[in-house]
Amino acid sequence: MKKICVIGLGYIGLPTAAIFAKAGYEIVGVDVNQKVVDSLNKGEIHIEEVGLPELVKEVVKSGNLRASLEPEKADVYIIAVPTPIHEDFTADVDYVVSATKRVAPYLEKGNVVIVESTIPPRTMDDVVAPIIREHGIDPEHDVAIAHCPERVLPGRILIELIENTRIVGGLTEEAATKAADVYRAVVTGDVIETKAVTAEMSKLMENTFRDVNIALANELVKISSRLNVNAHEVIELANKHPRVNLHHPGPGVGGHCLAVDPYFIIEKAQAESPLIQISRQINNSMPDFVYDQVNRLTAELPTPKIAVFGLTYKGNIDDVRESPAIEIYEKLASNPRFNVVAHDPHVREEQVKFPLVSFEEAVQDANLVLVLTDHNEFKQMDTAELVKRMATPVVFDTKNCAHIDNDSIMHYRIGDLTNLHAIQA
Repeated sequence: MKKICVIGLGYIGLPTAAIFAKAGYEIVGVDVNQKVVDSLNKGEIHIEEVGLPELVKEVVKSGNLRASLEPEKADVYIIAVPTPIHEDFTADVDYVVSATKRVAPYLEKGNVVIVESTIPPRTMDDVVAPIIREHGIDPEHDVAIAHCPERVLPGRILIELIENTRIVGGLTEEAATKAADVYRAVVTGDVIETKAVTAEMSKLMENTFRDVNIALANELVKISSRLNVNAHEVIELANKHPRVNLHHPGPGVGGHCLAVDPYFIIEKAQAESPLIQISRQINNSMPDFVYDQVNRLTAELPTPKIAVFGLTYKGNIDDVRESPAIEIYEKLASNPRFNVVAHDPHVREEQVKFPLVSFEEAVQDANLVLVLTDHNEFKQMDTAELVKRMATPVVFDTKNCAHIDNDSIMHYRIGDLTNLHAIQA
């Protein structure tokens, strides 16, 4: 193995390409976006990830990583393209299909083809393998085809790509071994071989497990609001039991994994997945719950100004995919009674369909700061500035992250609305 072609230079593909380039392999990164290709060939990147700018600059300068609009002949092909969902919540595997079709003409006997994109069960067997067979290549004997789902946390991707256990599911046992050996060249964690469909399901269940447990915490928030109970205290006390580990509530579930992957299972086994389906419904309902609480807080104000803090689906990243914060902003902005502004130091204006403002602009004459993302900048806000600039210094923290040490500020958390009172002008 000398040359690797990585298809898709997004949040997973680019770090993966950089890691292999750092290990000394010749890497060609392929993307359909000319701007991404041009910037990468200059050693510049288009996404936010800790340590990635420095690493990419280093491996581009060394000549180990370059970008292209077209695939090339290589020993290994890694497909890391998006798999969103359609409006009916079925999986959209068009990008995987397109990437496979683009790679297929370049395949030679002995090559390895790995799909890292999260995919529905049996996609490797029923979608990827037939495309390769159509190009005159036997997917079971001529090449090694495998699924190795990414399992990393944004903000720690460069660490976890190397240290985390990898699950490699092959179309055949030999394919699993050959693909696993690709990762053993750079991964210090365990590399476990299995069948393709098992690897597909393992990735989906990892994220479904978290989604279901977050739904339980979010349902507790709704119950606690009805019963006037502090959900955070309930969670803290319940978790003192040695076999209980309740998750924390929030404004909803976002990102390309937790908010999407459960639907891949539902699509294939709808009658057998009622728990997964109701969990999705609960988490999808949280933006409406947050909207209702904002209405309650501002009920006495004719035209309240709401400063939305955070638009990404989690803290300290720039990823707004499937973010509940975007949905909440749009719900608030659609109400003519509200004057809504948005502030997120990690998001670029071209990523969203509305203007972004500075901290100072956001809080000036605001009636409510609505924290929707746990960025570090929001954990330690300048509370003196909030008191000085806000018309009514009130913070509604849906991420339980803000440290408010100023008695002049009314601070509410999504799971503790026991003392909620409407803001008075």
